[in-house]
Amino acid sequence: MKVISSNTSLQDWQGTLLAIGFFEEQLELSGELVTLESRVGNGISELIAEADFKGKSDSISITRLAKDSPIRKLAIVGLGKTEGFNLDRLRRAGAAIAKQAKKERCQTVAISLPTGEQVPEKVAEALTEGIILGLHQDNRFKSKPDETGDYPQTIDLLGLGSQEDAIQKAEAICSGVILARELVAAPPNECTPETMAATAQALASDHQLELEILEQAECEALGMGAFLGVARASDLPPKFIHLTYKPQGTPRRKLAIIGKGLTFDSGGLNIKVAGSGIEMMKTDMGGAGATLGAAKAIAQLKPDVEVHFISAVTENMISGRALHPGDILKASNGKTIEVNNTDAEGRLTLADALVFTDKLGVDAMVDLATLTGACVIALGDNVAGLWSPDDSLASELLQASEQAGEKIWRMPLIEKYFEGMKSHLADMKNTGPRPGGSITAALFLREFVEKTPWAHLDVAGPVWTDKDNGYNSTGATGYPVRTLVNWVLS
Repeated sequence: MKVISSNTSLQDWQGTLLAIGFFEEQLELSGELVTLESRVGNGISELIAEADFKGKSDSISITRLAKDSPIRKLAIVGLGKTEGFNLDRLRRAGAAIAKQAKKERCQTVAISLPTGEQVPEKVAEALTEGIILGLHQDNRFKSKPDETGDYPQTIDLLGLGSQEDAIQKAEAICSGVILARELVAAPPNECTPETMAATAQALASDHQLELEILEQAECEALGMGAFLGVARASDLPPKFIHLTYKPQGTPRRKLAIIGKGLTFDSGGLNIKVAGSGIEMMKTDMGGAGATLGAAKAIAQLKPDVEVHFISAVTENMISGRALHPGDILKASNGKTIEVNNTDAEGRLTLADALVFTDKLGVDAMVDLATLTGACVIALGDNVAGLWSPDDSLASELLQASEQAGEKIWRMPLIEKYFEGMKSHLADMKNTGPRPGGSITAALFLREFVEKTPWAHLDVAGPVWTDKDNGYNSTGATGYPVRTLVNWVLS
């Protein structure tokens, strides 16, 4: 499927499906639509009436036109109210049109939408993202391939002029989102520490990235006791992945993205029980999946920014070697941790990853992790929590998320809450009291950052969805690859 953009008018375009958009307050035909209406035999006004179309956001109706019409089918798409109109509504509209075109087996499609005050390149980028992500289907583990065929084959974004660069940018970003989706969606017998390392190796080879994979002995030499404490019960060896993109010339900035990489989380000896969602713990590497997805996108976009992509990847399993509740671990910065819950393992792996990253001399770093159910309770399934002591970095991430249409809410770092994690035997425990659990998790992570501006994203809710959300179809969403790319490019 190919997305193109042009200045072709509604009067000149010919093909299988033409999709036109309407705001709720602007259902009357004007300008080019009046001429188009006569060209399609009053098909627009008839479809609006017959479908009782109100222009509601995400609504779409379609009709077949007369056999002698140069346009075979016509679709009308709702964009909601003009107030608050943004790029994400365009993404959702692009996805709705592309899905309808596939369902109707339309080969050639054109899209003409009112875009408010949005600039053409951003419109083209958003529509392309919606189209590609809306059409993505993960059929890797099905015995029969998709039988709907290769529809649509081309989609023309009308009235935007040539926006080839914006379309190529969106295609690169979407390739990273799709990689993240497929990593997160893969079953734990397919997505393991070894296959995650192999994915990083493939990215390095395909996109000329630098790669360092630390094996267990090398992690031991660096004193990564927190990470290795989690890893020791698994039969699969841990992998500490450090992938680096370096631009030509002097980088404008140096950044790091750290992803939690638990390819399966049983809970350890604090085992997850029925009803706890244990069957979904393949998604506990959602942060690492997005980290590698961002690496794929950024390597293609080639910004003038150096970026480090880091993940301490392992399973959290149960065996005779398993981490005990009550064990004390020493992280690579020398701090000791009394483990009072083996199911709070992600922060232990991140502790050593943060210490490692803090020594790289980057200008800022962000970690992302499916860290706490408490964040889902606080913010729901669609919003990630953001913690950072650095206002400038927090602002950058919030702006990047708004541009991406990926929701983030900044949360507080309340110093007093750390008292609940104090230990009589060690420097700290790995969990505090139940209230404010996502905050205490962030406070724990902060103990392993000494000098680098740092932010933490708890993405436990939005990495997976149980219902089709426009361009985020059921399953893994690829969140927050687009936010991370926007942050790096800013």
